[in-house]
Amino acid sequence: MTEVCVTHMTSSQLVDGLRLMMRIRAFEERCRRLFNQGRLPGFVHLYIGEEAVAVGACMALLADDQITSNHRGHGHVIAKGGDVNRMFAELLGKIDGYCRGKGGSMHIVDFASGMLGTNGIVGAGIPIATGAAFANKYLGNNKVSLSFFGDGATNQGVMFEALNMAALWKLPVIFMVENNQYTEWTPTHELTVGDITARSTPFGVPSETVDGNDLELVHNAVAVAVARARAGQGPSLIEAVTYRWHGHNEGEEAFAGDYRSRDEIEHWKTQDPIVRLRNQLAETGVLDVEAADALAAEEHERVEQAYTFGQNSPPTPVEEALLGVFAEGSR
Repeated sequence: MTEVCVTHMTSSQLVDGLRLMMRIRAFEERCRRLFNQGRLPGFVHLYIGEEAVAVGACMALLADDQITSNHRGHGHVIAKGGDVNRMFAELLGKIDGYCRGKGGSMHIVDFASGMLGTNGIVGAGIPIATGAAFANKYLGNNKVSLSFFGDGATNQGVMFEALNMAALWKLPVIFMVENNQYTEWTPTHELTVGDITARSTPFGVPSETVDGNDLELVHNAVAVAVARARAGQGPSLIEAVTYRWHGHNEGEEAFAGDYRSRDEIEHWKTQDPIVRLRNQLAETGVLDVEAADALAAEEHERVEQAYTFGQNSPPTPVEEALLGVFAEGSR
């Protein structure tokens, strides 16, 4: 087996990563306010606290590599190069949205950036990424696909089917588990036996657990997996341990009850991936407090302008309700 070696992130890359995490945080905070004001249709699942996973992973990919996502996918879209203007238009049901306002929060697709779709079905992105990897290997285009999914999805049968197929054919795919330690409203340890990384052992697929709140650790683990995939050595599974600060979905307090302690939530907030990276960059003299604050202000303003764009975008005409739903000639 060819040994792969990956260098660490440069100072410039770390600053870019901090900016992207700040953009995701600002976007999600705006979504939270909108939902609480009753101005955001449908369900929304916030990514606050998990930003380092999406950004670290996507920064290890090339622009034409592909990702799949899940119901908590805003951060993945942004990290892969998604336009926050079009995202807000989509969430608000407007014509300038990625899916012309008909997909909403859980169904955003942007083929131009390699985003093959967020998905409201648990684990559904796993076979899509595996299928994309099969196509990429068949075409010989050197692309890699990566699937983001949660700890709950590791108990779905489709994950084992995908692992088997990917290992059998040495497909260039990375299975990226975002272990935020809860499967909806139940602690994952009450539903899952053994280590998540052990899921890949019977298939001979290498796996690794990393601190999902450390941008550089996530990036380096994915970079190694990407190098393996491009070298024809097949799939990898990475478990990034992290935590969502907010509920499974916004508004869950109406029915979910208190299933997490306040102390637990506050503990994980002290592990904030954005604060951690800000402190690291300040300590190493790369980015002082004032410069980091300026970055945060820029990204806040970018998100506010994107929300204005989404608000001002025209509603999708009702005549388009069935457009794109049926294949030509199928009705």
